[in-house]
Amino acid sequence: MRAQFVLSEIGVGLRRNLTMTFAVIVSVALSLALFGGTLLMSDQVNSMKDYWYDKVNVTIYLCNKSDAKTDPACAKGAVTEDQKKQILADLKEMAVVDKVTYESQDEAYKHYKEQFGDSPLASSLTPDQLQESYRIKLKDAEKYQVIATAFNGRGGVQSVADQRGTLDNLFGLLNGMKWAARAVMALMLVVALMLIVNTVRVSAFSRRRETGIMRLVGASGFYIQAPFIMEAAVAGLIGGAVACGFLVATRYFIIDHGFALADKLALIDFIGWGPLLAKLPLILAIGLLMPALAAFFALRKYLKV
Repeated sequence: MRAQFVLSEIGVGLRRNLTMTFAVIVSVALSLALFGGTLLMSDQVNSMKDYWYDKVNVTIYLCNKSDAKTDPACAKGAVTEDQKKQILADLKEMAVVDKVTYESQDEAYKHYKEQFGDSPLASSLTPDQLQESYRIKLKDAEKYQVIATAFNGRGGVQSVADQRGTLDNLFGLLNGMKWAARAVMALMLVVALMLIVNTVRVSAFSRRRETGIMRLVGASGFYIQAPFIMEAAVAGLIGGAVACGFLVATRYFIIDHGFALADKLALIDFIGWGPLLAKLPLILAIGLLMPALAAFFALRKYLKV
């Protein structure tokens, strides 16, 4: 009987404050969708870092005859065969080096033609104008400075280049977007909490006569509060379910099908369904508990029970 009474009161409360309940559902759904989105964005950025940093190469460019005339770093002349052999031997002895690949001037010219064959400069370029290089795969991409310190300024070495610089700029932008999304998410959570508190208070005020009678007949504080707390919890749970549906639909229609970004943006290693599905129970739990706790603390002061 008591459970039936509580459930009937929940239905009455939700219908009586339908517009505010709808506002709570929408605000909770938006804030939790942003919450889930920021968690997934963090996973995506970390996955991209692991994927791309694993492909990063450090390149040691060697001086050619043209550099010897124009580049101060090559003032001692073009690289010699002995210098190349010594550089390669030193690289193979370094613990941070995983693999070393030599690229000749002819190979560099071929790769340049493949990438920039349509440019006006390509027609006037000759192989002897390009540089020989050693492309180094590191065991740990964070150890770039070890290579740079060991070979910058060395005879026959024009420069040491690391591809991480470009990637760091990209990931810096992505991290900035992640923090911006977190700020918007926090703001939406505050708005949702304020709506929940106001909705519960309006509902309690509209039923103050019933709660007064319940106090007089000796009903416990929790028994009086339960319908209001459950109303907020139900609205929050619906909002959480909507947020989960939005995230699943976004993954399905935007990334996998429909727009199919996974096919169009092959350079991005999108995270799979596993991380998304693992976060749905957390979103539902927050959607249920956050409004219930907000209602509980609001009613303690408002009803004074």
